[in-house]
Amino acid sequence: MAALPRATISAALLALFALAPAAWAEEAVTTGGEPTALGGTLKKAHDSGTVTIGYREASFPFSYVANNGPKPIGYAIDLCLGVVEEMKRELDGQALDVAYEKVTSETRIPETVAGRIDLECGSTTANKDREKEVAFSPITYVAGTKLMVKSASGLRSYRDLAGKTVVATAGTTNEKALRAIAERQKIDLRIVTAPDHEQSYAMVASGQADAFATDDVLLYGLIARHKADADLIVVGDFLTYEPYGLMFRKDDPQMARAVARAFAKMAEDRDLIEAYHRWFERPTPTGEQIALPISPQLQEVFRNIGLAD
Repeated sequence: MAALPRATISAALLALFALAPAAWAEEAVTTGGEPTALGGTLKKAHDSGTVTIGYREASFPFSYVANNGPKPIGYAIDLCLGVVEEMKRELDGQALDVAYEKVTSETRIPETVAGRIDLECGSTTANKDREKEVAFSPITYVAGTKLMVKSASGLRSYRDLAGKTVVATAGTTNEKALRAIAERQKIDLRIVTAPDHEQSYAMVASGQADAFATDDVLLYGLIARHKADADLIVVGDFLTYEPYGLMFRKDDPQMARAVARAFAKMAEDRDLIEAYHRWFERPTPTGEQIALPISPQLQEVFRNIGLAD
């Protein structure tokens, strides 16, 4: 499998994103009018007084725990809290507590399906396979699989990985992409997995692995968090493109409607673009600065939701 051409993928993504808001909006309104009784996640929240957010420990700057803080923070957490505010409005202003439950790449979908978390707020790719099990918000970010290596290693592409050990976080689309490209290009590399991104990062930093394959923004974030830009770099062509979304239970039209309304309101109030600036362009609350301008693809997503330029 050759690396994906940027122009081809960008065009395809823009076409997909142009349709994406219509898709989730259609799901939200095909219920035959306003519901007469609460059901699904909204009923669960009403009865318990709590919304449980699934967070990631080291998906900076989307969802992470800083300095042993009491709550996770990040871009995805901010967007999820915007959804919680809409849930309160849907429940006629009922107060809702927010509980946090740590998830990993492997546990996030089962925890959502089982009802142990109500919203998954991390760095999760929204794709057709996953939509068989869960539902997604409108797209919140566009990332792509790249490699993190030691700058002195000489590795600059997946083509350089023959005989090398490459780590991927277990349960990610990146792991699947890495295995696919190794098989198709007949690259004799050793693929290992780690439970979460921090452990994957540590394997490269300590020399246990030669490269770490995951979404480029997460790699830049890990390097920034560890102040390791003198030793580690992000290299290679994009092996995949990954549209992120917030995850919640499928077949729940009332919750789908609440998520749709939450994003429409955040777009109208410019909270979406402000959250992006806060986490990707300015210094974060914990002092890092990634300095990633918003991509044309994400601008198109936000425009489709209703955000003016």
